[in-house]
Amino acid sequence: MSSAAVAASAADVAFEKLAGECIESLLVDTPERATTLGDHRFDARLSDYSPAAIATRVATLRRQLAALAKIDSTTLTGANRTDARILQLHLEAGVFELTEERSHEWNPLSYAGSLANSIYPLTSRDFAPAAQRLRNAKARLEAMPRVIAQIRANLKNPPRIHTETAIQQTAGAIALVRTGLDPLFAQAPALKAELAPAQEAAVAALTAYREWLEKELLPRANGEFRIGAEKFRRKLRFALDSDLSPEQILARAEQELATVTEALYVTARPLHEKYFPGAAAAKRADRPAVIRAVLDRLAETHADDATIVPRARELTDLATAFVREKNLMTVPTTPLRIIVLPEFQRGVAVAYCESPGALEPNGETFYKVSPTPANWTPERKQSFYREYSDYMLHDLSVHEAMPGHFLQVAHSNRFKAPTLVRAVFRSGTFIEGWAVYAERVMAEAGFGGPEVKMQQLKMRLRLLINAILDQKVHMAGMTEKEGLDLMMNRGFQEEGEAVGKWRRACQSSTQLSTYFVGGVEHDDLRAAAEKRAGATFDLKRYHDTVLSFGSPAVKYVRVEMGL
Repeated sequence: MSSAAVAASAADVAFEKLAGECIESLLVDTPERATTLGDHRFDARLSDYSPAAIATRVATLRRQLAALAKIDSTTLTGANRTDARILQLHLEAGVFELTEERSHEWNPLSYAGSLANSIYPLTSRDFAPAAQRLRNAKARLEAMPRVIAQIRANLKNPPRIHTETAIQQTAGAIALVRTGLDPLFAQAPALKAELAPAQEAAVAALTAYREWLEKELLPRANGEFRIGAEKFRRKLRFALDSDLSPEQILARAEQELATVTEALYVTARPLHEKYFPGAAAAKRADRPAVIRAVLDRLAETHADDATIVPRARELTDLATAFVREKNLMTVPTTPLRIIVLPEFQRGVAVAYCESPGALEPNGETFYKVSPTPANWTPERKQSFYREYSDYMLHDLSVHEAMPGHFLQVAHSNRFKAPTLVRAVFRSGTFIEGWAVYAERVMAEAGFGGPEVKMQQLKMRLRLLINAILDQKVHMAGMTEKEGLDLMMNRGFQEEGEAVGKWRRACQSSTQLSTYFVGGVEHDDLRAAAEKRAGATFDLKRYHDTVLSFGSPAVKYVRVEMGL
């Protein structure tokens, strides 16, 4: 029975009113997030990071938590039963972030949303006339000097690695402010002169901020980048909304590291015989050497800056046709555009998916594919494309587009509930876990053959190692040498990829665990469904059902499915 068909209780009425108030205050307080979600009422504003505004936000969150506690959750009906738990978690997470983690005091990267990322969303989607979006951009540019002054006042003793990255990000923000609005000016040229003073003032403020970061803050940036075991444990609960403990996550990741490595060898062995027919039997018994040799051979087939985007388009079309041919799940009819990743976002991964916000009237999804940054050396470019070979691009197109993120979010956006809780507070663990699970489904069904299966298993090793890094860096003091050894020798990663991932692990906490935890929870969910259905199990029906509940944590989907 749909949630709309269930008679609303008094608790439902109270919860739906409170949920609306909570979401409204969130959108008002974080206008950049509102823009990303697709609510464009606040596109002319930037967040207020003053101590008074932060204190008011904390008080609001605590008041909302107290009001939620007064609602009898046992009498909630339909989707509200789950959404009340989701809302509580996110309110608690907000209080934790502002009062205990306090990243606004030590992490300059936490302010990215009010710098480059406040302007870019106004240019990337045609949700309003160019002139309207430009005037909103002007207001945000005019607010940047105020925000930068607040950021400088807030930052006390950041870690050095965070500060170095913030310097690089600010350079990207400067370039974006200078040229990122040009496509809109082409549509509304009369506004170019009107916005010029705001652009100049924002560039001047950003340039001064970058100099302050580099010359004043960096020399005294001695903060600890590890958040520590106690905070990591608490933050992990908010990030994952999983019943798995850190100890269980680490144990499963380390155990699976061995089993996936063995599966990788089993897949590599016939390919090794194909590519190296004269190799001695003793050489083929050296498992790591066989895996490395095959991966190195596969790495020779790769795109370059000129061919990477058209190749991604071709592979996405192939993956879409494969999903339909194998009848794996319902393919959405919503639009997908494969575009070049903007320069200021390049250098991390070869591709990512930018799905529309749940409130976005323009529902177009962008699969963004990245040529390498213009300032990279030929050697660095070569290492990057060896890591992201053509076979890896097959797997990435599955993960990011079909039937991964694009397909999943398209299904998610069709879910309707009495509140926007599930739309606004999507579970990153469910979303990333689905994309990881989709890689497995496609490889097992034969997409791309054993060569792509090799890359899928290598990616599985990567997400296992991500979870191990995430926990051991922040809870157990893992060193850079230990981390690089794990990634390069156990994960068969190129050095450039491993170095970049080490920096990411140091600069983030808990997010790197979402891929593995989401993946194993999806695996466990399917195993439970297969066990219950037995011979009547229908894979397409199962997939469509899992995707029909929006994007809540996997444990809520399990409850909804009676598993």
